[in-house]
Amino acid sequence: MDAVLHALADESRRTVLEVLRDHPASAGELAEALPIARPGVSRHLRVLREAGLVDVRRDAQRRIYSLRSEALIEVDEWLAEYRMLWQTRLDALHTEIARGNKARR
Repeated sequence: MDAVLHALADESRRTVLEVLRDHPASAGELAEALPIARPGVSRHLRVLREAGLVDVRRDAQRRIYSLRSEALIEVDEWLAEYRMLWQTRLDALHTEIARGNKARR
């Protein structure tokens, strides 16, 4: 999970994942979405591959990258406990707001 969180910490890598969320893309297409040079894009793609967030396949001379969303499952499960914590607090806030509205009537 540490490698995934490290990969997600960078804005450029998150941008790549957002593009790949919609459709597989070549390295060139991904480079167009980023304000950095192609060698930088290649380094970001390597980090994403090593973290298990993207797959790559050859298509003639091109490499096509696709999102591996299952790599995010462990992060999602870890975050679930925090989501429950916030949901409980938000539910309590909603209850207090509703009580306040009743008291004003």
